[in-house]
Order: sequence, then C-alpha cells, then structure tokens
Amino acid sequence: MIEPGRLCMKIAGRDAGKTCVVVDVLTDKFVMIDGETRRKRCNIRHLEPLKQTLDIKKGASREDVKSAFKKLGIVLRDKKPKQKAERPKPQVKAKSETKPVKEAKPKQAMPKHPKQVKAAKK
Repeated sequence: MIEPGRLCMKIAGRDAGKTCVVVDVLTDKFVMIDGETRRKRCNIRHLEPLKQTLDIKKGASREDVKSAFKKLGIVLRDKKPKQKAERPKPQVKAKSETKPVKEAKPKQAMPKHPKQVKAAKK
C-alpha cells in the first residue's frame, strides 16, 4: 500500500493535516516524504494513505514533486533559507597602565549576641 508516489495525509507531528507524497521506502517502518510537509524521514504510522498516486520515480527531487503537485492543483511554497547575519565582533578593552589601589578599611567588630551582652552587664 505504501509505495513511491502514494499520496498521504500526515496525521501526527508538526506537519499534521498536510498532504505529502512518499518519495522513497527506507525500511518496513520508515519512508521519505515530501510535499506540503518538510522533506524528511517519517514513520508510516504517522501517515494516512489516500487513494491517489502521483507519477513520480523513487527518490524524486523536490522539483519533480512540485510539478506533480501542480498537476493536482496544489501549489507548494518554496522556503527560503535564512540569511546569515554578520555577528558583531567583541571589542577588546585597552589595558590601563596602573590600577588605583583601594585603601584597606579597618574591620569592625561583630556585634555580640544579645544573651552575651546581658551576661557582660551583670
């Protein structure tokens, strides 16, 4: 039932509800799909086979799949790859010649516990 060219509906995952076509059978549990979904490996339990088949060969390219879907009246969108943004370079701080020395503050005595204060007054 699942062979290259079989039109399917994705029923699980991020692409659920979208139409796809089986491009290649990888194992008895996994197939390669393409179409309105992303081109990726998919578990056959996540697919609902439809009655229609498309006339594509095993391992068809994205362009072949796109033209086959166009014959059905489904227009596939091409996703543009993200443009790499130039990252700002970190600025190196200039080393100062001498750092000012902080003066040491005298340590203050810790306050005594209230019970010790009462005992000292007696």
